[in-house]
Amino acid sequence: MQLISFARGAPSLDIIDVDGLKAAAVRAFEADPAGITAYGTSVGYLPLRSWIAAKHGVDADQVIVTNGSLQADALLFEHLVKPGDAVVVEKPTYDRTLLNLRNLGAEVHQVTVDADGIDTDELRRLLESGVRPTLAHIIPNFQNPAGVTLSQARRQALVQLAQEFGFTIFEDDPYADIRWRGEKLPTMLSQDTAGVVVHASSFTKTIAPGLRVGYLVGPKDTIGAIAKRATNLYISPSMVAEAITHQFCVSGDIERSIAKVSATLGERARLLAEGLRKHVPDATFVEPDGGYFLWVELPEDVDTTELETVAARDFGVAVVKGSDFLLEGGKHSVRLAFSAVLTDQVDEGVSRLAAAIEAVRKG
Repeated sequence: MQLISFARGAPSLDIIDVDGLKAAAVRAFEADPAGITAYGTSVGYLPLRSWIAAKHGVDADQVIVTNGSLQADALLFEHLVKPGDAVVVEKPTYDRTLLNLRNLGAEVHQVTVDADGIDTDELRRLLESGVRPTLAHIIPNFQNPAGVTLSQARRQALVQLAQEFGFTIFEDDPYADIRWRGEKLPTMLSQDTAGVVVHASSFTKTIAPGLRVGYLVGPKDTIGAIAKRATNLYISPSMVAEAITHQFCVSGDIERSIAKVSATLGERARLLAEGLRKHVPDATFVEPDGGYFLWVELPEDVDTTELETVAARDFGVAVVKGSDFLLEGGKHSVRLAFSAVLTDQVDEGVSRLAAAIEAVRKG
């Protein structure tokens, strides 16, 4: 039995523009052979840096291009967070975020996420209780793992809270362009007039994860300090990967790639939701408008730690248990990533998951 994996947020090969990337690589080497074979600078390949700055309407010295957005996360965390510092994250949140912050010795506070994103009223109560975070890590669009999008009202409220209580919002936004339904919302970065937002994104979801190209946008002094650390850490990121990314972007290939990825994943998300309603009718979930993930709450007689093992071992379907994304709880939740599951496999995958759920219930 071939494994059907809803476990990892990675795209399937059929939605990656391999031919476009090959052509972009040729153009990159032809256009700038000296620039892309040299060490470069810690802020990244300068033409790509300028393209990103123009996309976000900021100065180029507010941008640093990194080896994937996870490294961008790590550089910002290391710059801002000291052992014992309070940090706010979403509940649930990306498992590597929890791991990295706890490894830094942060005091992590999780704030509930609902269909409109992080509950800013709950966050205000936490702040008024005396908690003074250095940082709030927020995934505003198609959140990993919950799949929900932060509403415009809550984006504004969050920026106001950051200004009032003096913390930095880390707007971690790699999924924003993968939208198949609804209107795109403005970034918190674009609504920030006080320098309280640092924005991160990457080309992993829109082009290909193998490029390992991500970036940070923020206040010049913050980006400058991070660039100094990056110089000592790795001299410069990959000029080859960033030059290929630049050529892919300036050619317009990225718009075509985004359109293809969004359409394909939108169909997979629709089929996944349809399959859950058919095969697991007592599951509850918020159907996403974009991104890679859908978060499922199962009845209390389904232990998802056991389900994760049983589903992969006995039924050939991989999922991730909800407790991986929480400091506590999540025992009846799973995250389903539909990005790598081919369209004609989605219903079969859900059918296998339903069979695994029944096996766990029967013990």
